Amino acid sequence: MGMSRAARSNSTTLRYLTAALVLLSPAAGAAQSLLVDAGTDPKSALKLGPEAQQQSGPRVSVGISFAFADPLGELGSFFDQGFGGQFQGGLGMAAEGRLRLRGDLGFLVYGHEQREFCAPVPIGCRIGLGLTTDNTILYGGIGPEFVLMTERLEPYVYGTMGFSYFATVSRLRGADGGEEDARFSTTNYSDGVMAWKMGGGVRVRLSGGEHPISLDLGLERHQNGITNFLTKGDIVDHPDGSITLLTNQSEANLMTFRFGFSLGLGTR
Repeated sequence: MGMSRAARSNSTTLRYLTAALVLLSPAAGAAQSLLVDAGTDPKSALKLGPEAQQQSGPRVSVGISFAFADPLGELGSFFDQGFGGQFQGGLGMAAEGRLRLRGDLGFLVYGHEQREFCAPVPIGCRIGLGLTTDNTILYGGIGPEFVLMTERLEPYVYGTMGFSYFATVSRLRGADGGEEDARFSTTNYSDGVMAWKMGGGVRVRLSGGEHPISLDLGLERHQNGITNFLTKGDIVDHPDGSITLLTNQSEANLMTFRFGFSLGLGTR
């Protein structure tokens, strides 16, 4: 028996609160370590040397992340989850790299269908064909990011303005799993909207040097507003070869959890 929408919402909220605690725990540990080193006196922590108080970040950072998405509110009645990836980058603007201009570009798949059948006569089943349909979201944005840096940790928050592009695409391929041919690809339906995003996370420094590598963990809220889209099963095939599209309209807001890596360039 499936979960009710209320139970699913509570489960989703609990999952993200847990993830937030996991993200914040390293930062809390670092702060506690600084206080211990300073004699457990918060006032004495302010007297730490400049190396401990202020850390300079790289002039440029680039990263790649795996993304897991949960629909929020009304969108949760159309699909359960999505998976994808994201590229992100930052350019230090001021305050020794703590204020950055951030840009990101991501891709999510929230629905997938696959069918196999024989080619038309006279070829018939000597050639097997596979039809795949994916429900996808392409998104991107740009905006400010503020980083609170320590020697090993970089907690950060940011906000971006950009776009989200919802598209349902069908592709034809060989039934043996051969490479898809772009000539046999059709966008069945699409809709683009202006969108904004707010998020935060922590980068954990794994290596130093001129090109430091960090583990990047983050949470993001995608505010897409009212959007038109298709989900799995919304393309109905008829015996005469025609199709019917059962389009949906809904608020299309998402929460995503990211896990990836970041590379620093042009260290100060």
